[in-house]
Amino acid sequence: MAMAFIQPAHAAPAAQVVLSPASGPAGSTVVASGTGFKASTTGTVIVGSTTFPFKTTATGAFSTGITIPAGSSGTVTITAKTSSIKGTAFFVVEAAPAPQPPAVSTAPLRFGVATPGGALAAAEIDEVSALAGERPSMVLIYKDFLQPLPVDEMTAVRARGAVPLVTWEPWAWGGGVEQPAYSLERIAAGDFDARILEWGHALAAWGQPVMLRFAHEMNGNWYPWAEAVNGNQPGDYVQAWQHVHDVVASTGAGNVQWVWSPNVPYWGSTDLAGLYPGAGYVDLVALDGYNWGTSTAWSSWVSPQDLFAPGIAQLRTLAPGKPILIAETASSEVGGSKAAWNTSLVSYLAAQPDVMGFVWFHLQKEADWRINSSASSAFALNAALLARRS
Repeated sequence: MAMAFIQPAHAAPAAQVVLSPASGPAGSTVVASGTGFKASTTGTVIVGSTTFPFKTTATGAFSTGITIPAGSSGTVTITAKTSSIKGTAFFVVEAAPAPQPPAVSTAPLRFGVATPGGALAAAEIDEVSALAGERPSMVLIYKDFLQPLPVDEMTAVRARGAVPLVTWEPWAWGGGVEQPAYSLERIAAGDFDARILEWGHALAAWGQPVMLRFAHEMNGNWYPWAEAVNGNQPGDYVQAWQHVHDVVASTGAGNVQWVWSPNVPYWGSTDLAGLYPGAGYVDLVALDGYNWGTSTAWSSWVSPQDLFAPGIAQLRTLAPGKPILIAETASSEVGGSKAAWNTSLVSYLAAQPDVMGFVWFHLQKEADWRINSSASSAFALNAALLARRS
């Protein structure tokens, strides 16, 4: 008797799920592809508590995009199913790379900053870097005649790839405009040579590039080194500057760039011609200028060009060929569009081939000078700096 043999039935192939990519940071977008599912039907991919729908082809295949939940860690199970058929795959969550700080721009117009806490306030400078979309290439530091050279602060600035711009003020902070002990005549006579030599030797020992802005805004009347106050006489400023320069130079501090930095000229200010120490005593010429807007009774809104062009013209006449720095600037929010002012500032300065940079005074002081005094101000400065890098 012949016997009939019954062939055993073959089991259907198991459903398979493949991920592309199969690893990455939390929040990644991933393509999940599957085979071996019920044909021509709908299904879901389950990732934690989130589901992603899909529809299979006539062969039981599918492909759909999914997102790995933010905050995931370790191995995440990905399950795809149609009715009673399901398949599983695993996504390995990798640690996201640490965000890289913005770089210092190589654009011809350099960007610098002053912040409330100074050069050692790392969080403040990091905030400015994020707002600007680039790290400052200059950081402004202030010291008076009672303080030693700020070596730690200068070193912190250099560690960021920037150059310290040290404003050295020949007075005692808090003493007011009338300080006869710090008259220009006494400085020129050598009464402070011990402190000046101390700075010179420390600058030479430090050895790295530094901008030294001595006795700034001398054409005004709000500091005791101005010729209009404190018993000073015409010609005293130049003599004091030249003496300080020569004493520092005698220490071999060849790493110093001397920055002569008046305020933008205004009606009643001291004429710049009598205050300029001479080409051999100055490496950079600078201007400080602010748009006060209508924040005070005496001020009005002024465009960057109207604010700086007259002073820049005078600097070009006094110091032909010298690079020009805007050593302090910012705008109030009151009286006009600060966002538009920021855009115009960078555009105007970038169009001046001899203007090598500007320093933003990122403080809330007489007015809210901060870059982010408003979201529109911060966005505009960021965009303007980006445009000048293009």
